[in-house]
Amino acid sequence: MAADANENNRFFTNSLGLRRVKKTVNFDAPEVYHLYYGDAQGTPGSVMTYFPFGNMPKGQRGVGEVGVTEFAVPKGALPFWRDYLEKQQVTGLTSDSFLGEARLAFDGPDGDGFALVEAEPEGRAAWTAAGIGSGEGILGFHGARFRLRDAAATGELLEFMGYEKEASAGAVTRYRIEGGNAARTIDLEELPGAQHAHQGAGSVHHIAFAVEDRAAQLKVREALMATGYQVTPVIDRDYFWAIYFRTPGGVLFEIATNEPGFDRDEDTAHLGEALKLPERYRPYRAQIEKRLPEIA
Repeated sequence: MAADANENNRFFTNSLGLRRVKKTVNFDAPEVYHLYYGDAQGTPGSVMTYFPFGNMPKGQRGVGEVGVTEFAVPKGALPFWRDYLEKQQVTGLTSDSFLGEARLAFDGPDGDGFALVEAEPEGRAAWTAAGIGSGEGILGFHGARFRLRDAAATGELLEFMGYEKEASAGAVTRYRIEGGNAARTIDLEELPGAQHAHQGAGSVHHIAFAVEDRAAQLKVREALMATGYQVTPVIDRDYFWAIYFRTPGGVLFEIATNEPGFDRDEDTAHLGEALKLPERYRPYRAQIEKRLPEIA
């Protein structure tokens, strides 16, 4: 979630060099944009999505949330990114490594937690922007880091979903899944005495996991419900179908289909340019456009 649509758009398209692949509205609050950023096609495993609620107070960081979103960049690209982000006046720049991977942590405009991690491309290509070339650009997600008071139950859930415990370092345990896309790691950071997070601007509302199609999604839903999870019905989100459930540690999970994709209502060459509305809001386009801030 974000506080300002234009600041959010500038950060992801200018500072991070991602492509805006869709400009639509929140299904439950059509006066609020739903903005999607990713690679050239909005490939699963590359898309960061935001609800910019105007003037929303900043969230309070803590446990029970996705604390850090990690993007993959090519090997050797971090010196470029440190210099580039400094020039963009991005704050919180901190270099470190985890399990042998070089990382550069930084803050988003609302205090969002991000990191760039050097990784192999694995067939992925960056969307290039002014000043950011294919040798440095973001390839997609690397993974995410959850902050939890107790990581055990969430670790069991990840293993049920097909992840395997890979390694631990300090308070952080890494889980990895094979056979999907290259965004395959989840790190669980256990902070027993930390305060609970309160959502606001800069908070991650939910994290999405991909399945190929609706048939696979229904199998996942049945398996989760058989295990005792309360899972929503399948919801049509225009560009994918989604189900949601709350995890033991408090993080909201979404299981989203790869179909039908972001090109269902726009040519790939023009993704994210025009305001696209869900069918039920199309008769009210004029009123909705008046309430939305203009975005370049």
